[in-house]
Amino acid sequence: MAPHPRTGPRHPVRARYGRAAAVVSTALLLTLPAHPVRAGSGPAGFEERVLFKAGHTDHGPYSCFRIPALVTTARGTLLAFAEGRKGNCGDATDIDLVLKRSTDGGRTWGPLLIVDEGLGDTHGNPAPVVDRATGRVVVVTTYNAGRPDAGNCDVPCARTPHLTHSDDDGLSWSRPRDLTASLRPAGWNSWYATGPGHGIQLAHGPHRGRLVVGVNAESHDGTRVTANHAALALSDDGGAHWRLGAVDNHPLAPDGTYRQKPSELTLAERDDGTILVGGREQDGTELGNRDATVSADGGESFAAPFRSLPGLYTPMVQGAVVALRPGRWLLSAPADPDRRRTMTVRSSYDQGRTWENAERGALVTTDWSGYSDMAVTAPGTTGLLYEAGKADARDEIRFTLFTEDRLAPRRGPGPAPPDRAPGARAADVLGGARPVPAGRFGGALSFDGADDAVRLPYRPSLPLGSGDFTATLWFRSTTFRGEQPLLWLGGAGGAPQVGLRVEPGARRVAGHITAVVGRNPARTATARAAGSYGDGQWHHLALRRGGGRLTLTVDGTSTAVPDVPGTVSRTSTFGVHLGQKPDARTFLTGHLDDVRVYARALTDRELTRTRTSGTPVAPGDLRSWLPLDRVT
Repeated sequence: MAPHPRTGPRHPVRARYGRAAAVVSTALLLTLPAHPVRAGSGPAGFEERVLFKAGHTDHGPYSCFRIPALVTTARGTLLAFAEGRKGNCGDATDIDLVLKRSTDGGRTWGPLLIVDEGLGDTHGNPAPVVDRATGRVVVVTTYNAGRPDAGNCDVPCARTPHLTHSDDDGLSWSRPRDLTASLRPAGWNSWYATGPGHGIQLAHGPHRGRLVVGVNAESHDGTRVTANHAALALSDDGGAHWRLGAVDNHPLAPDGTYRQKPSELTLAERDDGTILVGGREQDGTELGNRDATVSADGGESFAAPFRSLPGLYTPMVQGAVVALRPGRWLLSAPADPDRRRTMTVRSSYDQGRTWENAERGALVTTDWSGYSDMAVTAPGTTGLLYEAGKADARDEIRFTLFTEDRLAPRRGPGPAPPDRAPGARAADVLGGARPVPAGRFGGALSFDGADDAVRLPYRPSLPLGSGDFTATLWFRSTTFRGEQPLLWLGGAGGAPQVGLRVEPGARRVAGHITAVVGRNPARTATARAAGSYGDGQWHHLALRRGGGRLTLTVDGTSTAVPDVPGTVSRTSTFGVHLGQKPDARTFLTGHLDDVRVYARALTDRELTRTRTSGTPVAPGDLRSWLPLDRVT
């Protein structure tokens, strides 16, 4: 269950153990027939089955299923866990921890089983891990008091970690036991979460055989939440006893914000025994919706605090990492930086140090999609369990089985227009954007409106923050339809950002900024200029922030509106895009030339020079300069 706003009356936690808590009869389960589920096909040729969907089951009705977790046992059985939510789809409703099993590598699946019954309370957040030496499957979970409505758990939320295990590949489960004394310090009293998603057993180094699961928590001083904690839970005896290892604490700043707030940790072990720990970044002020750190001592400590990954495109959502083989790791997460949709599997060829961008990843679905988990089912074959739906990411949980040949092969660098700003690397050409000779200064770049774009690799000098800036470019368009994005810096949706676009239907161009201060809501200022800009002629466009004004200048004529204070670069993923909005759902039909971004407000005289000369003024203030006259 994701961290969420907490409201509503407080309920005491009630420890309850129902029929799922007792050991289930193996003989009874073996008599139940397997029920293959519906198969389908995604846009990349992925074969899919819906494993969990709202409706009536042998265990009663479920309003929805969420929070998938997936492991392959030592005997090769595939176990797919989920939260079965009764009554409604809220995070704090009556929730059972449920399971489906496959003994043929994910091709067919047995019936729904209950691992841990909520009986009115919330039993969820599954974090399974397999002890390869004994075959035992251990699942760490959390409990909190359920509520009849769809409201969230109270603040503070009295959640407690529990553990159950199976010694027969998930056919039967032990009575859950409380791990609060060993895994939840007294000060972690506001929120507590295990996983969700699989843990790992270390295979290298002096701690070989250790079980490791990610947890995150919050502290409350009786008035407000004061700190966030990301940690690793460790067991050296196959899950019999647990303790906390590495902990990264993040206090709440005086303005009510966090620098980083890592949660929903996913783990993978490198060949040298180092543990990569990745997390969902939830509301921190640093850029990025994912963050990461490593542990070099078997999970006892983190080598450094979590750092954000600004250029890794995902919304705020849990994701999963699995080692398909030592030379190729996989990351599953939606690729839309704004909303939970477009589930994509991306590859890393350096064991999680860098990840390919979303365009080079394997698109699983364009539908709404959310939480996910992966497991290697056989050499070269991976199973993906993920939330998805045509209308809502919570509609169902799908299972996808794919081999490595369904993924794109490793590719070298693609076409790249040079960025001539100090210290800059070349940009990336996406789709088929191509040079044309008739630019405003030398050549230009042509965009087809389908998938053409240019994206700059992230570097710390690109975000504009709270300061003044000027963005200038030349554009030419012949279309009078849709929205035509020219230049975008920052996030998508309501995230902090800067944007320049043509609105042909309204016959105008627009420049906007969205900025935020502290915990205040984001605010947007937009300057517009009317005119016919689909005439096939070159037009010069500039957006300046300075002197308390946001000024849009088109072909030398300016329109100004009041500025909104705050940073235009915070919290969300960050990108610099030409001809594309960050969510990759709107593209430019037309041409761009000579795109420049300055870290200050240019004077009117300097701005005039940018229109009349291909040589930039104030080159020391350039954050980016893309002449777009050639592609290497």
